[in-house]
Amino acid sequence: MDPAQSGPSIRNRRPDALGDFRVIPDELLCAILECLTPRDVGRLSCVSSVMYILCNEEPLWMRLCLRERGLIEYKGSWKRTTLYRQNQVSELADDYRKHLHFDGFNSLFLYRRWYRCFTRLDAFSVDNGNIERRKDLSEQEFQSEYDGQKPVLLTDLAESWPARTTWTTEKLLMNCGDIAFRISQMNSGKITMKLKDYMSYMQLQHDEDPLYIFDEKYGEIAPTLLKDYTVPHLFREDFFDVLDRDKRPPFRWLIIGPERSGASWHIDPALTSAWNTLLSGRKRWALYPPGRVPAGVTVHVNEEDGDVNIDSPSSLQWWLDVYPLLADHDKPLECTQLPGETIFVPSGWWHCVLNLETTIAVTQNFVNETNFKFVCLDMAPGHRHKGVVRAGLLAVRGCTPSDVMNDASLDTDQLNFPDMTRKEKRLRTQLKEDTQMDISGNNKNEFLEDQDFSYDIDFLSNFLEQDRDHYNSIWCSSNCIGQRELRLWLHKLWVVKPEMRSLIWEGACLALNAKRWLECVMEICASHNLPCPVDDERLPVGTGSNPVYLISGYVIKIYVEGGLESSVHSLGSELEFYTLLKEKSSPLIDNIPGVMASGFVVHENSFIRTVPWDGKGVPHEISKFDWVNENLAIDGFHFGVWSKQQFELREVGISACTGIWPYLITKRCKGDIFANLRDELPKEDILNLASFLGDKVRNLHLLPLPPMQSLISPDDEGKVHQNRRLNGQDEGLPHANASIMAVPECLTVPFEWPLFIASMNRRKRDLLSRLAKWGDPIPGNLINKLEEYVPHDLAMLLDVFKNKDGQYKFHGSPTWIHTDIMDDNIHMEPCVPNKSLGEITPEAIVMMVNGALNGCSQAKRPLKWHPTHILDFSNLSIGDPVCDLIPIYLDVFGGDSSLLRQFLESYRLPLTGLQGDVFSNGQLDGEKKFRRLSYRAMCYCILHEDNILGAIFSIWKELRTAKSWEEVEETVWGELNKYQCIN
Repeated sequence: MDPAQSGPSIRNRRPDALGDFRVIPDELLCAILECLTPRDVGRLSCVSSVMYILCNEEPLWMRLCLRERGLIEYKGSWKRTTLYRQNQVSELADDYRKHLHFDGFNSLFLYRRWYRCFTRLDAFSVDNGNIERRKDLSEQEFQSEYDGQKPVLLTDLAESWPARTTWTTEKLLMNCGDIAFRISQMNSGKITMKLKDYMSYMQLQHDEDPLYIFDEKYGEIAPTLLKDYTVPHLFREDFFDVLDRDKRPPFRWLIIGPERSGASWHIDPALTSAWNTLLSGRKRWALYPPGRVPAGVTVHVNEEDGDVNIDSPSSLQWWLDVYPLLADHDKPLECTQLPGETIFVPSGWWHCVLNLETTIAVTQNFVNETNFKFVCLDMAPGHRHKGVVRAGLLAVRGCTPSDVMNDASLDTDQLNFPDMTRKEKRLRTQLKEDTQMDISGNNKNEFLEDQDFSYDIDFLSNFLEQDRDHYNSIWCSSNCIGQRELRLWLHKLWVVKPEMRSLIWEGACLALNAKRWLECVMEICASHNLPCPVDDERLPVGTGSNPVYLISGYVIKIYVEGGLESSVHSLGSELEFYTLLKEKSSPLIDNIPGVMASGFVVHENSFIRTVPWDGKGVPHEISKFDWVNENLAIDGFHFGVWSKQQFELREVGISACTGIWPYLITKRCKGDIFANLRDELPKEDILNLASFLGDKVRNLHLLPLPPMQSLISPDDEGKVHQNRRLNGQDEGLPHANASIMAVPECLTVPFEWPLFIASMNRRKRDLLSRLAKWGDPIPGNLINKLEEYVPHDLAMLLDVFKNKDGQYKFHGSPTWIHTDIMDDNIHMEPCVPNKSLGEITPEAIVMMVNGALNGCSQAKRPLKWHPTHILDFSNLSIGDPVCDLIPIYLDVFGGDSSLLRQFLESYRLPLTGLQGDVFSNGQLDGEKKFRRLSYRAMCYCILHEDNILGAIFSIWKELRTAKSWEEVEETVWGELNKYQCIN
């Protein structure tokens, strides 16, 4: 596009060509076009000359193309590449070759974009910048002068690497040309390109923000590359090393990019530190210290989950448009990195990188003793501290470090400005009114000059939100690891690094509020004359949703998930279940840890006390809450499983912190959980486990249900028997018959089923949005077919049949279901005595089990194990027994159909009533899918509150190209259709 001014005789064609759209600036018009489909953009280009120009911009077609995930093969332009990907190139080929040109149209926005596409970066001189260059730096010098303090360029760390000669474009193309690497782009979709195609792209492209390879999986897909370098000795300490490779967050990346590509302004994930070694080419670096947001950058911190998003111009755009306007005192630290040099970026530092020519580099992030507490702080729940870490005191108006340190009542919730939305705090670089910064330097910002912000862990921890706890707060999606992985990580560190427990404890207090839970546990132990926790037992164990402690021969579980009301129902249901096991003399009781005590731990007025509770009645401590029915009698399990299911249907949010938490003490099982053993067990032991589970789940499903009378007032009891429905429409509970279309009046619906059906209906309401949020690896084409697959009437998933008298009935009744029998809820013991090990005492068993975890390399693990207990019944529910097969088959068995068959051989209970004809009305006439157990199981997977579908498409990767849900159903659950109950 010619930027020159048009002559006076050439008319401005924009008003006539755009009509009423002429009032919309070009920037906004281009943004709107990005929301259209490629076909619609093609059609719109025929409307007028200006629309033709706008619709043929390469940056537009680049964004349209990259919206689609998958493998890309660049075809010389993004428009042609998009048409090839959509199989439309043939029908538009002629139009593509004859590009039209129009005079009388000028656009500063398009010109600037065109300039960024074609500018050269030769003007960036090779200079030393103002970042120190060091050689032969010792570990002591690095720790005292740079680690956690400032960046440094190290010139000699890669001198002996084979990568110095093998990581060139020619040699990488020869060795890895057919390997598809991950491409970094601003969109969230997974995009890959084969290296040979990417090298071709680099030669041909003229993109405003060129693609570059930024692949964290290169070590798995091209393992030979890992042999070409070693982690520099200064950075080898990495606390994430204790996690298995599949549990630790991404930490190393291969980076390849052409001139003008780069990384826009950011802070590395979780406030980790990083090193980056350049093998070829030149990179320009700019850095700001923690808390100093670069000009032109906006930080968004979500108030609900603390998720952090950063709006920043591209690296090239910042260097071209913002950097030249900065006053000298506002400019960043900067340098030009040369081949063979390694730059160290400390925790929390802002940095931006621009490739001055084609570059190849490797980088790793790490957690060491210096930044560990900052990493823990950044993964703590809340949003205030995350904003302050990144934006300094710009995140809190009118505040200085002395204010925070001296005024405990300071309202740190004043995140930013009145014009910001409630749910999103925008932490801008410019302050309002009298403190506004002028990037030209005319109005000096005292905060930026004086650096009144302290990147100190004690200072930053003042901004933690004390009313939040790790277990109940929404997890931040931008955190580098999940909640469960964080708890596992801290506990593993506690075990394998005993010399650093003081540091690890401080980090655990920041991330987990560990001090609060330990104080509760100590009071529980004192109340029940249990041993006090020793040093090894100070942190919670496991990855569950509640703090669990192993104290001597006992397990103490504190119920916090979902808030107090949810926790009371969880413990109440569990205690009701244990009582029923004893009353009915169920054999299952031998395979559940023995209950020693239960109650509430109460924290009030800086004192902690305990209150015993056996699950019956309403303790005084919780009777004051408005969710407790004042008319409840003093006996009975008022917070048992039936009440729990009604509570869950009320869609109650997480209650605020009350200082009251239920707890349960059980006997500690010897041995280890299946999750820690599965990789070393022989197939024979796992088959034995499958038989064990089949038998125990059978006993669970045979246990009689508790009575419902305690939930129904005397006035309503007759109505329940008369109408066969629960009195609970105010809680969203359905009539028993209302959930079935055109059900004959003679159909008798057991009154236990409506709660389960209502629960399924609730999950169905937000099904599409939930699956869309989960996204990959769930195929989008299958999400679009959900409505035709999942029945409109979920009651049809249950067995409705016609008996010999012509009456329609439900087959069977709901049962107790555990809902969460996964690999960490199955306990196993070693088979003893073992000839190779001699006589084994219980103490020796504990030592063998914990040997590897405690770093004892000489401890011998038994060769054979047998299952003994099923753990954690806090998620108990009542519903279709088929639901219990889902976690067992997918998590414990890993989708192994032979183990499912072994399970079913021991289960020996009917899962469906196949006798008689399945009831159907006119709409369902001829449908037989309701008779398939596989269909029922598949529907429950789709409706599940957890991402079960993600697990399915991860186990059966070939199903990611499935054309229908029936295909998925048959592959995953087809074995169920062969099940013949032999009771």
